[in-house]
Amino acid sequence: MEPWAEVEEDSGEEITIEEEYNWDNLPEHACSYCGNHSPSTVVKCATENCNRWFCNSYGGNKAGSHIIAHLVKARHKSVMMHSETTLGETNIECYVCSSKTVFLLGFVPSKTENTLIFLCREPCALRNMISDKEWDLEAWKPLIEEKRFLPWIVSVPTEEEDRKARKISIKEISKIEEEIRTGKVPVRTPEVSENIKHIKLRYNNTREYKEIYDKLVRLDAEYDREVKQSQKKNDINLRWERTDKRILAIFIFNKDDSDVRLVIGDEMKLSLESGKWEGIGTITRISDSEEVELQITTMKGPIPNQVTDYSVEFVWKPTTFQRMQRGLQLLANRQIDAYILNKILGKNTENSMIKVNLPKDLSAPNLPPLNHYQVEGVKKALASRLMLIQGPPGTGKTVTSATIVYHMVMQKKGQVLICAPSNIAVDQLTEKLHKCGLKVVRVCAKSREAVSSTIDFLTLHQQVKDLDLADFSELKVLMEKREKIGILSSEEEDNFKKLRIKAENLILSKAEVISCTCSGSFDPRLKDFLFRQVLIDEATQATEPECLLPILTGACQVILVGDHCQLGPVVMCKKAAAAGYNRSLFERLVHLGNIPYRLHIQYRMHPSIAEFSSITFYEGSLQNGVSISQRIYRGLDFPWPVPNKPLLFYNTIGPEELSASGTSYVNRTEAANVEKIVTQLMRSGVAGSQLGIITPYEGQRVFITAYLQNFGTLGPSHYREIEISSVDSFQGREKDFIILSCVRSNDNLGIGFLQDNRRLNVALTRAKFGLIICGNAKVLAKQPLWNNLLNHYNEKGVLVEGALNNLKQCMIKLTPPQKLNFTNEAPYVEESNGFGTYILSAQQEFLDNL
Repeated sequence: MEPWAEVEEDSGEEITIEEEYNWDNLPEHACSYCGNHSPSTVVKCATENCNRWFCNSYGGNKAGSHIIAHLVKARHKSVMMHSETTLGETNIECYVCSSKTVFLLGFVPSKTENTLIFLCREPCALRNMISDKEWDLEAWKPLIEEKRFLPWIVSVPTEEEDRKARKISIKEISKIEEEIRTGKVPVRTPEVSENIKHIKLRYNNTREYKEIYDKLVRLDAEYDREVKQSQKKNDINLRWERTDKRILAIFIFNKDDSDVRLVIGDEMKLSLESGKWEGIGTITRISDSEEVELQITTMKGPIPNQVTDYSVEFVWKPTTFQRMQRGLQLLANRQIDAYILNKILGKNTENSMIKVNLPKDLSAPNLPPLNHYQVEGVKKALASRLMLIQGPPGTGKTVTSATIVYHMVMQKKGQVLICAPSNIAVDQLTEKLHKCGLKVVRVCAKSREAVSSTIDFLTLHQQVKDLDLADFSELKVLMEKREKIGILSSEEEDNFKKLRIKAENLILSKAEVISCTCSGSFDPRLKDFLFRQVLIDEATQATEPECLLPILTGACQVILVGDHCQLGPVVMCKKAAAAGYNRSLFERLVHLGNIPYRLHIQYRMHPSIAEFSSITFYEGSLQNGVSISQRIYRGLDFPWPVPNKPLLFYNTIGPEELSASGTSYVNRTEAANVEKIVTQLMRSGVAGSQLGIITPYEGQRVFITAYLQNFGTLGPSHYREIEISSVDSFQGREKDFIILSCVRSNDNLGIGFLQDNRRLNVALTRAKFGLIICGNAKVLAKQPLWNNLLNHYNEKGVLVEGALNNLKQCMIKLTPPQKLNFTNEAPYVEESNGFGTYILSAQQEFLDNL
C-alpha cells in the first residue's frame, strides 16, 4: 500500500486553558471545538446528518482551521454560511456544475465589473467550461489558503475571541470526531490516552514481544477495515463483457485521492441499488483513467441487463492480519529456531556460521556475472545463519538474491522459500530463478488467481491446470466444466476439491523453490511444508510481524535483503506508525548492531545523478558501474544547465492547494511546468514509456494526469504511456527520465511528506539518463536534507529558474550544508533481560547436517 492519508498532524501538545466558555449558554452556532461564535467567523458543515458549526481559527495548531480540520477528519466536503454574513445563508457551490466540494472551489473575478463567481478547479476551471467570456479564468484562486478559508469568505476570530475560546489540540479533535463517527456521545474535553506501547529495541521475552505487536496489528487492522468500508460508491454506470470463461464488469471508480489505493487483486462487491442483485469479483485491471475491470467470481442471480444504478464497495478481508496474529502466537510459544529467536529479541548472541563448499564461479546460469561485492555477499549469505544484505538503488539486489537461492538449492538441503511483502517483488525474483533453471512454484492468493502476469506458467493454480497425468484427467474435466458453467454438483465439487488438493501437493512437493508473499507463507496449502532456508526480498518494506511469517515456517537460515535507507513499511494507521509499527525487522536488527553487507556498485544512474545519494546515505561508498558516456541520451534537445550533467532543480513558485478530499495537495504551477518539461523531452524523441512523473501527493498525481490529457501540447494520446505515480510505488523501479513534482509551497505549514529523508532518497534514484525536480526552493530549504541537496545542485550549477528555454541560475541564498546522521532516526525503547532457549527437533536435525 501507498500513504494516501496525507494530512500531517501537529505534535498534539496540550495548551493551557486560560478561560473556558460555559458551554450550556453558548448560541447554537458556536464552534463545536472551541466555542467561538461570532456569526462572521463560523460556518456550518452542510453534510447530511452533521450540521455542526465551526470557526475559521487555527486554535493553537497548524492542522488547519477548525472548520477545515472537521471537514478532513469527518470526510465531509460542503458548508453553509451564516445568515448574518455578506453571502447570507447559502451553500457555496460551483457556478457551472453545482459541485459543493469546498476543497475544489475557488473564485473567478469579472473582467469588467466588480463581481465574481465560484468555480470548481476541476473540471470547470481546468477545462474552461464557461462559455461566457466575461470571467477571467486565469485569475482563479482557491477559497482555502494555508488550510483556512479566505478571510473575506469566513472571518478569522480576533485575538480576544481566540483568547476566550477553549484551546484544543489536533489529538483532541481526532478523538471528538472518532466518538461522533462511532456513535458515542461526544465529549467536550476528551482525555487522549491510548494504551499502546511503543516497539522496543530489545525484548525481555516472547510474551512481551507478542503483547506489543499484537495490539499494533489489531489497531492497523481496524483502521484498514474502517477506511475500506467507508469507500462505497453509488450511482455507478458500467458495461458488461462476457467470454466463455469470464464475466467482467467495467466501470470508473473515482477514488478522490482518499486513504484507499486500488490494487489489482483486491476484491469488491458490486450490487444493484435496488437490492435485486449482487456479485463479488476481483480487480484484474486498472487503467490510468481509473477504469476498473472487475472479474465476477460469485453472484446471486443471473447477470442483470441494466448498466446503471449500481453501487460498489471494498470487500475487507482480515486474512493477512489474522496470519500475523497467528505468527505472533507461534513466536510466543517459541516455535522458532533458538538462535534466530535470540537475534529477533535483541539478545547478545554471537554470530553463528555455516560451513559450505562453493564453486569458484558463483554466477548463476543465465544471470549476469557477479561483481566482487556481489560475490562476497553471496559467500557471506550462504555461510550465515542470519544475514542482512543492503542493496542501495541499482546495485543488482535481485540478481544477488537469485544467485544466493540458486546455490542454496544446489546444496540440496531441502526446499527453499522466497518471499517479499509485495507481489511485484515476488514475481520479479521468481522470474529470475526460473531463468536459472530451477523448479520454482509461485503460490498466489486465491483472490489473485484471476490476475494475469508474465509468470502465469509458474503459478501453482496454472500448473494444476496444465497437469497432464492420467491420475488427474477427471480434475481437468471438472475444472473445464466449472469454468464454463460456473457451478458443479455437490458430489462433483467435493471430488474437485480433493483432486485439486492432491494435485497441488504433488506440484509443491516436486518444487525446489516456492515463492509467495510474506503473508502467503501461511497459506493453508503450505502448512505441511518445512522450509529451513528462507530468503526475504524487500525485507525493509515489511512490517515486523509480516516479516516473521516466513521465518516461522521452520527457518534455520534466514537472509533478509533490502535497504533501510529507502522507504520502510507503509502503515496507514498513524497511531500504529507513531508507536513504531512502520519500522522493519531489518532496520531494528541494524540498530542492534547487526551490520548489513552492502552492495557497492550501481548500474542504473548517470554518475551525476547518483552522487548526492551516495554521499548522503551511503557514506560516499557507491561506485558507478556505468560511465558518463553510457548514460548520455544521444540526440536529446533539452536545456540542461551544465553539459553532461543531466539533472536540474527547477525553482517553481506557485501556491499549494488542498486536493478534492482535503487530505492531499495540488500545485497547479508545478503541473504546468511538468507538462512543458515532458513535452520538450518527447519532442526530442523520448517515448512516453521512458518517462516517469513522480510526486509524494496523490492529489498532484491525479491533477497532473488530468492536466496532461486536457492541456498537453502534443494531444492526449501522446501522454498516455507516461507513468504518473507516487514516489512510494516507484521504489525498486526505474525509468530513463524522472520528473519529480514536490508540490509543497506555503509560508507556515511545512513540507509534510517531503521531510522523510528515505522518501527523498527513493525519488532521487529512479532515473537512468535524466532527473528533473520541480519545487519551491525557498520552502524546501528550511529542511536540513533538502537544504543540503539544494546546496549540492547550486554548486553544480543546476539550481535554476525562469522560462524553460531561457533558464538562469537561481539566486536564492542558502544556509551552508550540514553534516547529517540518519542512523538514529528510529525511536526504539531499549530494555533487556535473559531467558531460556528452545529449538524444534526438525530444525536441530537440519543444523546437525550442515
